[in-house]
Amino acid sequence: MKALQAAFERNLAEGLEQGGSVSVWQDGQEVCTLCGGCARPDSLWQVNTLVPIYSATKAAAAACLLQALYDCCRGPELEIGDLWPRFPLPHCTIGQLLSHQCGLAALAEPAPLEDLEQCRAVIEHNIPLWEPPLHGYHPQTFGPMVDILMLELTGGRVSDYWEEHVRRPLGLEFYIGHLPQELYPQVAYLRTARMLGSMPRTPFYRAYFDASTAVHRAFNSIKGYNSAREMNTPAAWQSGSPAKGGVASARGLAMFYQALLGAFPYRPFAPEVVEWMRTPQCSGQDLTLLQDTSFTCGAMCEPAAFFPGGGFGHAGAGGSHGFCVPDTGLSFAYVMCGMELGNLPGLRVQRLLQAL
Repeated sequence: MKALQAAFERNLAEGLEQGGSVSVWQDGQEVCTLCGGCARPDSLWQVNTLVPIYSATKAAAAACLLQALYDCCRGPELEIGDLWPRFPLPHCTIGQLLSHQCGLAALAEPAPLEDLEQCRAVIEHNIPLWEPPLHGYHPQTFGPMVDILMLELTGGRVSDYWEEHVRRPLGLEFYIGHLPQELYPQVAYLRTARMLGSMPRTPFYRAYFDASTAVHRAFNSIKGYNSAREMNTPAAWQSGSPAKGGVASARGLAMFYQALLGAFPYRPFAPEVVEWMRTPQCSGQDLTLLQDTSFTCGAMCEPAAFFPGGGFGHAGAGGSHGFCVPDTGLSFAYVMCGMELGNLPGLRVQRLLQAL
């Protein structure tokens, strides 16, 4: 792992990294852990430093919903209307929803993240912009849709299921809501991305900053905790949003993927859940990210450079990243506090993955 350490140290030396950590596991054992930089202005980054991981939360949330389905002797082929009759596309399956095929990324009117019932009402009155097999990433609406399905299925939200069935039994440093107050000082502060001058000139960014586009609405339809400043608050850490509410260390995120692969004596996920999460459901032009992507039930597997070896996982805004490779038992996680532009891994992570 010397090459990985060298790449991490290079990111720090060049100022690409303000503070962060890496954790690599294989077959239930941690084989590499790295940390460096500052977590807060007055504290250095430690191995157990926590930080909001944005959309890297999505894979964990999807795994919980899929396991809850499995426990009910159902799977991702279940039609959404069987649980949520007023869903705009009731004949779409849960697998299609988890792979961003339901066309509900950009809502016609905004809804607050903290009011699940208002989110439900707005979604139910929305007209989908596309139907399967087309797909487009749902950065924000993924959260309330998965939470509503979990609520209908189990009577509780994703954050409750995660805490009871996954995080607490395994002792993971990965919280979706339920973050103990005594751990607040352990959470790193996010620093806003430097935007002007470094703005990529791509169709996605032109659309993202044009309020009239569906791409802009996809990232702004759900209101709440949309900035680094808002995410640096206990309210954000306790939001429990399945789309972006995770607060984790690199070790906690990597251990989730080990648990998913069944590497520990306590196994919260059935092997079928791994198969559902590793099998692509859609691929090609993403109508939100405006580039080629491929999604499984709740995870990403393309662009392949970010998920090597046939792996799957999920990136998070700003740069956080986690994935596993079922055929080798490997899992990787990277978390940081210096936000960078983009919803896919930037130069920092690309260097790490090349070294890995």
